[in-house]
Amino acid sequence: MARSSLDADTQALLVEAVEAAADLDAYHARCRGDGSGRRLENLSKLIVGKLRTTVLTVQDDLFPERNYRRTQERLERDFVERLQAAGGCQGAKDSTLPEELRQRYEAALESIQQLP
Repeated sequence: MARSSLDADTQALLVEAVEAAADLDAYHARCRGDGSGRRLENLSKLIVGKLRTTVLTVQDDLFPERNYRRTQERLERDFVERLQAAGGCQGAKDSTLPEELRQRYEAALESIQQLP
């Protein structure tokens, strides 16, 4: 996928969606024992059908690291920092963080579904 094949708004939406899915998957993996990566997989299925691209391609082409492995490592580090700031898993569970992560993810999916 060439960077220029998508408009700037769509590119920003894809970056937001990947970040939202990665955060929700990281929460479920660290705090709920669900390491399935289901949200990133569902997002990838959606954008393959809608835009003929994948999460890995978005990470390679649209994230500053320009490499999906480095992008994934940074997203994980960023989430761990947020989780620690929330007081670890127990602090996160006692806060609105899980609901915020879910709402952010669902809003991103809905926005992608609305694309022509």
